[in-house]
Amino acid sequence: MTAGGPESERPRDRPEVRIDRSDVGRRVSVRRLSGFVDDRPVFRDVIGVLTSWDDHGLTVDPRAGEPVTFPEKLLVAGKVVPLFPVRRAPLPAATPVELQRIAARGWPGVEQEALGEWTLRASAGFTQRANSVQALGDPGLPLPDALAAVRAWYAERELPVLVEVVTPGTADGLRELLGAAQSPTLVRTAPLAGLARTGSGHDRVRLSRTAGPAWMSLYGKLSADPAVREAARRVLHGGPSVWFATVPGAEGQPPLAIGRCVVDGAWACFGAIEVQPHARRAGLATAVMAVLAARAAEEGATGAYLQVEAGNDGALALYDGLGFTTSHTYHYARLPQG
Repeated sequence: MTAGGPESERPRDRPEVRIDRSDVGRRVSVRRLSGFVDDRPVFRDVIGVLTSWDDHGLTVDPRAGEPVTFPEKLLVAGKVVPLFPVRRAPLPAATPVELQRIAARGWPGVEQEALGEWTLRASAGFTQRANSVQALGDPGLPLPDALAAVRAWYAERELPVLVEVVTPGTADGLRELLGAAQSPTLVRTAPLAGLARTGSGHDRVRLSRTAGPAWMSLYGKLSADPAVREAARRVLHGGPSVWFATVPGAEGQPPLAIGRCVVDGAWACFGAIEVQPHARRAGLATAVMAVLAARAAEEGATGAYLQVEAGNDGALALYDGLGFTTSHTYHYARLPQG
């Protein structure tokens, strides 16, 4: 039966269509009818993540360009395909300051304002990173004037003034004015190819462009405050190319594992790797990271980075095993009132 057959025929009833709605979130290859030329059908193929399939049609997100959406009745063939084959490549070059700026793009504040080369960020108090000053480079003003402007900006938002202190990176003159260190964090990097080849269970992972209710139910940093929850939603979805991974649980149950990845050129940031306590030590975290890494590589990334608190021994052990090493460190410090 060709694509020009009766519209009542369901595409998944055709032997060439070996996917259905349960495959949403997997990497697929599909062929669709795109039109006719001289009464002859014209078909187009696309490979990418099947990000949706409902009564309105299918959407496939390819490695480059805009998502492709078309009605279900135009689906001619489809199948699940393996993860993108990731080739080994050296770690991209980036200084600590450059990597921190990349990280800031992958976790943007709901409100952001530039002060010279500094960036002021506010997000209703959701995470220190999204509510702090990235004080790298020249603020374009003498330091006392710059700090006065920073204090006024955060006072308008009724937030404390937290400064992201990068080692190496933050100027000594600024460090001397700050309070005690909070939340010491390691920034760790690894070649992306090693992550994509790790472990098994890849077929259990589903990808999405949005963090739906199931994903959010396992995310551990949510607040009951509606304003903070909305800020969290906006921060989580901010970034150049954001992907969310989920390992579904049993029907009606929350997911077993989740993760988030932001692709920004040669770099892919990994975060929000969470696994249900009863499902730990089963390789789900590495499976989530492998599928996210393969997608990031499909978009051109070759390096991975993540941020992990210095005292998180379990996470550090996991990342050691995946080949991550420490690039630099940072912490937060409060700027006293002037």
